Order: sequence, then structure tokens, then C-alpha cells
Amino acid sequence: MSEARTPTTNDIAVGEKILLLPLGSWEQHGPHLPLDTDSVIIARVVHDSLSHPSVNPREFICAPLFPITASDEHEGFAGGLSLGTDALVSAVVAICRSASSWAAGTLIVNGHGGNFDALQRIASALNYEKIIHSIWSLPSYTGGDMHAGHTETSLMMHIAPQSVHLNQLTNFLPTETTVETLRSVGVHGVTPTGILGNPMTATTQHGQEVLDLYVRSLTQQMQTCANQWLHFSP
Repeated sequence: MSEARTPTTNDIAVGEKILLLPLGSWEQHGPHLPLDTDSVIIARVVHDSLSHPSVNPREFICAPLFPITASDEHEGFAGGLSLGTDALVSAVVAICRSASSWAAGTLIVNGHGGNFDALQRIASALNYEKIIHSIWSLPSYTGGDMHAGHTETSLMMHIAPQSVHLNQLTNFLPTETTVETLRSVGVHGVTPTGILGNPMTATTQHGQEVLDLYVRSLTQQMQTCANQWLHFSP
């Protein structure tokens, strides 16, 4: 998540680095995945993107990962922590405002779907204040599922296999729903397991493929930001 060493203020010339601000979450991911699943995944995506040959890592500085974000939809499951949408908006806008005094811009790197409403309000506030920013979220793909299912379990099998415990899923039946339903009744109102999708079909190979997809997408966004904010001609 960070450079080889934490830089000093003398390492940063004003306007010559882009701030990466990763957003994770701390919420239930069924009985088989850890509470910090979103944070583990987004941390790996950022790490691999900064190491990608198409990216110049000296053009970026990564803020500490934001581990607790907006997870109110997971209320009813033990262990979860949520900052809530209002507080997340205030915090991220304040961080971007602070960074604008020295960074060329802030690229918010979002690893949690429940932050969608907050990100819309963040973008509106930053646009109003004319603070240079971009927002990237994990891209969807055909065959992906919503939460703690095939997609996230595959990713964790590849990234952190020691934290995956499929043996905890006994008599499991897959559950699907819609975003509209989740907004109405939350995850607990749809499934007692907290899983939306089917983790039993997860594979390490698929996790590698999805991680590659995410890294390709983020590196493209990083290149776009660098070209617009750092490499422009007067």
C-alpha cells in the first residue's frame, strides 16, 4: 500500500505527485471470509497497479487505506463497523481538500460497493470546490456476483488463501437479489448467511483473472490521471 519507505515532506515537490486514496470496508463476508475482505482486495489491487510496468510509481503517493466506510446495509451481522454515508463524505472531502494544497490531484480508489451513494456526493462536493479528483471503483464483469460469493471468494483464494474457510459453509444455498431490494431491507433481510452469490464455485484461477482485470482497469485510470494532471503541455 505504500512506497518502500514512507516519504518525508522534502520528498514531495508541490504539484508533482498524485494521491491515491484507497477505500476498503469492515463488514461481514459470510462465515467463510474475513471482515476486512474488501480492504485486503483493494490493497492488493493498488499494490499491483503501482508495480505495473505501465505506471511510474514516482508519480504517485498512496494514503493509508481507509478501513471503515459506509456499510449500513450489513447491519444485523456481528463484527461490522460503519462510518455511514454522511461521515464518509465529510471525511473524504476533507482529505481531498487537504491534499489539494500539494498534490496534482486525488484518485479515490474504491473497493466497496456500499460506498456508491457517498461517492456521488463526494464527486459533487469536490466539483463544487473545484478540487482536482477522479473516482475509480472495482469494475463489474459478466459472471460476477455481489457479495462474498464467486467473485470475492475467488479473489481471496488467490490473494489470501489462508483466510478462506469454505468448510464453514454447510447446507449452503446460493442467494441472488437486486440493489433495490438491498436498499430496502439490507443484506440481512435477504439472506441469513450474508452471502449474495455462490462461493462454492470459486477458484484460485478465477481469482487471478479477476485481479488482473482490476489491475488493468486501475492502471488505465492512473495513466489517464497522470496524463491529464502531470504530463499536460501549457
